[in-house]
Amino acid sequence: MTAAIVGWAHTPFGKHSDETMESLIVTAAKGALADAGIAAADVDEIVLGHFNGGFSAQDFTASLVLQASDDLRFKPATRVENACATGSAAVHQAVTTIAAGKSRIVLVVGAEQMTTTPGPEIGNILLKASYLPEDGDIPAGFAGVFGQIAGAYFQRHGDQSDALAKIAAKNHKNGVNNPFAQMRKDLGYDFCRAESDKNPVVAGPLKRTDCSLVSDGAAALVITDVQTALRMKKAVAFRGLAHAQDFLPMSKRDILKFEGCSAAWRQALADAGITLDDLSFVETHDCFTIAELIEYEAMGLTPEGEGARAIEEGWTEMDGKLPVNPSGGLKAKGHPIGATGVSMHALTAMQMCEAAPEGMQVKDAKLGGIFNMGGAAVANYVSVLERIK
Repeated sequence: MTAAIVGWAHTPFGKHSDETMESLIVTAAKGALADAGIAAADVDEIVLGHFNGGFSAQDFTASLVLQASDDLRFKPATRVENACATGSAAVHQAVTTIAAGKSRIVLVVGAEQMTTTPGPEIGNILLKASYLPEDGDIPAGFAGVFGQIAGAYFQRHGDQSDALAKIAAKNHKNGVNNPFAQMRKDLGYDFCRAESDKNPVVAGPLKRTDCSLVSDGAAALVITDVQTALRMKKAVAFRGLAHAQDFLPMSKRDILKFEGCSAAWRQALADAGITLDDLSFVETHDCFTIAELIEYEAMGLTPEGEGARAIEEGWTEMDGKLPVNPSGGLKAKGHPIGATGVSMHALTAMQMCEAAPEGMQVKDAKLGGIFNMGGAAVANYVSVLERIK
């Protein structure tokens, strides 16, 4: 253990046309510093996770964090990006710089504003997270990419429409109890399973309820070395950490195996000195329901091709043996790209401190696992968190 989370903040995710990238960043940064009880002057470094890709006219956003306090002026500030795993890339960079002894206190902010961009343009921007020479002409943008993945999975392992609908229904049910979630409505299995005017097919076998939400929002963390953390009012340590980057072209790998996800989980669990069975819950990257299904297999919860068992037998429900996405996941919470990974860490830290909202709190949570990915299992980040104070 080289670093720990000692404070956090989280804006509601959703459509915030009255906000800007600057206001979202400033709100989250101020909130995390206040929650940690740390003065801006004591921050050694700033890391901002912001994908952009055209969502915001304002680029070069690292210095916007300084707008939270004049005392942040002249601090090192860097913006990082790794597609939909941008938030976790920022978190892991903070841990790395602390482990290297370069900083003692790092302020991490993740933010994105997506909803002010016209719909067709959103699809074009998101498709940039795929390999354009092969995937650039896929209809329906990034949903089309995962629609193809879902169709190929169905061909290899059978129709999984029931399982996908159960995953969507589970996450929407969980999202009801998350005050930060964009959609706090229990849609139910029947609605998620049936094609309808309100739940049309989007791409391949994926319906609207299989796809995460376009969203605005921000989250922030204060991360310190362990010695400093133990002097704070609360501390959630990084017990294990791993980042595995895979090939961008799907043609160079078996896309139905999410091998980068598997590699990251193996490395992080080994780093933590635990097995999957030791985890109390997992927050995983359900950009599409087929992603969560394959991630069950990639993390080792089920054998390959049997991911449906995990949802059909209730393993991943709130009262199951390994609750998955107690926050509602990206499916209900929303997916403002740069904020997602930071949000996952903030909400998991809340769980560790028994500070999660009522109904969302996992009973006796001791170890929380996080998986955040960029692209179609290209950038793969896993963290294992444990409360040490």
